[in-house]
Amino acid sequence: MPVKQLPETLINQIAAGEVIERPASAAKELIENAIDAGATRIEIATAGGGKSLIRITDNGCGMDAVDLDLAVRRHCTSKISETLDDIRTLGFRGEALPSIGSVAKLSITSRTAGSETGVEISLTGGRLTPARPAAANQGTVVEVRDIFFATPARLKFLKSERAEAGAITEVVKRMAIAFPQVRFVLSGSDRSTLEFPAAPGDPLARMAQVLGAEFRDNAIEIRAEREDVTLSGFAGVPTFNRGNSTHQYAFVNGRPVQDKLILSAIRGAYAETIPAGRYPVAVLSITLDPALVDVNVHPAKADVRFRDPGLVRGLIVGALREALAREGDRAATTGASGLMRAFRPGFGPGGGVPSGSDAGSGPIRSFGSGSMPPRPANVGWTAETSPYRPMAMPQANGFAEQRQSAFDALMTPSARADAMPVPAQATVDTAIPEPALRHRLGAARAQLHANYIVAQTEDGLVIVDQHAAHERLVFEAMRKALEAERLPSQVLLIPEIIDLPEEDCDRLTMHAADLERLGLVIERFGPGAVAVRETPALLGEVDATAMIRDLADEIGEWNTASGLKSRLEHVAATMACHGSVRSGRRLRPEEMNALLREMEATPGSGQCNHGRPTYIELKLSDIERLFGRS
Repeated sequence: MPVKQLPETLINQIAAGEVIERPASAAKELIENAIDAGATRIEIATAGGGKSLIRITDNGCGMDAVDLDLAVRRHCTSKISETLDDIRTLGFRGEALPSIGSVAKLSITSRTAGSETGVEISLTGGRLTPARPAAANQGTVVEVRDIFFATPARLKFLKSERAEAGAITEVVKRMAIAFPQVRFVLSGSDRSTLEFPAAPGDPLARMAQVLGAEFRDNAIEIRAEREDVTLSGFAGVPTFNRGNSTHQYAFVNGRPVQDKLILSAIRGAYAETIPAGRYPVAVLSITLDPALVDVNVHPAKADVRFRDPGLVRGLIVGALREALAREGDRAATTGASGLMRAFRPGFGPGGGVPSGSDAGSGPIRSFGSGSMPPRPANVGWTAETSPYRPMAMPQANGFAEQRQSAFDALMTPSARADAMPVPAQATVDTAIPEPALRHRLGAARAQLHANYIVAQTEDGLVIVDQHAAHERLVFEAMRKALEAERLPSQVLLIPEIIDLPEEDCDRLTMHAADLERLGLVIERFGPGAVAVRETPALLGEVDATAMIRDLADEIGEWNTASGLKSRLEHVAATMACHGSVRSGRRLRPEEMNALLREMEATPGSGQCNHGRPTYIELKLSDIERLFGRS
């Protein structure tokens, strides 16, 4: 069969199969072009999930007739010159526009700042219509209609309109987080309008627009640098987690990426703090010399390759763990929100909410048989200035903290609501020194249902699950002991020989020193086998073959051998669960306060070993809202 050169149109359609996978890919390429053109306002309109229409309007620098004619030809770009070592723009291939034009109906209308009129050019199934004058504002309007009409086979593999529209929304969200100084508007007949106002100088404000206002209240700032690689961003506390990883955003030199190494680092940093099946919320940005990262790995530019991946992974894991140790033990505000919804009158079972109504929206119109006027906005609230707080009112000084201690001799508050005698260990003295209230978790006031500690703080109250909290404290103590020295191991009478591919043996040998610290001693046994001589004593009788194969698979995929450590920590977590304070045990006041103080001093105490919150905090402002006082 003779060799022949393919026609230009077919070449472009083949290239389009790599660059333009779905309507969201086209939208991503066009938005990147708009940002590279210096746009500060980008409007995206879609129809039919992007299958029928994608229109991108920007106020960038625009193009003249010569630039437009070149822009729709392959490998024509203004963003690089000769090398790929210094890429500082989102686009650089010069393939997006000709690829889109080869499989769809593409039209571009543009006008530069100094031109009196605009220019329009179109490309339909690879056929070019010459540029002609057109009315236009400064900037560029790119319109893509009937995507993949020229390649019906590709069109059949697209998902539903709703799924394709959702993919475009996700692209816009990632771009919006990466470029907070740009205003984005996403609209169309297939969706409700989504707008992200510009937030220059305040990236957290843009993140709150995309991820929700709760992210601002539950985010920890991340900032670290190592060998000219800078990491910045925000990560949620462990108790603020989601059911999938779509709320993890990563950027390299401003480019949104979905890199396996970065996602693995996030997973490793949160490994001991989030339960299986839950995922942290994080927005991380890596800045480094463009020569140290390869963005030309895949035509979609979603994957990158770092010259020193170990450095980048170590930086991410170290920075996240340091931030979690510093602030990660606080409870997520979503717990307080759920508690307030549970207490809110008129909501929930028997609350009188009509079926199908939104229980979380709308003002509270009435309490019982009475009514209340509209509440003023809760702006600048403080416990001392609130007009509804009795202790802040002159006529209510009899209820102030120092006055309450005079009633101690008459009646001691307890967790029991019945008339039976209260055991001494179930009561808490209310005469608490004022400094005790200044602790982050306050001072214990009572114990409810022999499991929940109620503590008073300066500006609210805290409810602690005593079993979950002590379980975490015991586990952290055991984990420190595991990391302090080499773990004890049990020597096998006859070493177990495990046959593996040679590359797996090489990987295991590279991590042999780390595995030995955990009690697993292996050594090379020929080119395609390893010998297991000792196994961790903590695991007892173990299937060494299955464990070694799992470790080899993990190292091959993630370049880390943390699976064995996770198994050891799982055993430690089980021992901690059985060795901690049980639910149903009544604690003395000093025991409760000792537990609170130890929680304050232990990193990660905001969630138990299973990832559930150990305490919920309610501010006085929240309590006053429950009573309609603010």
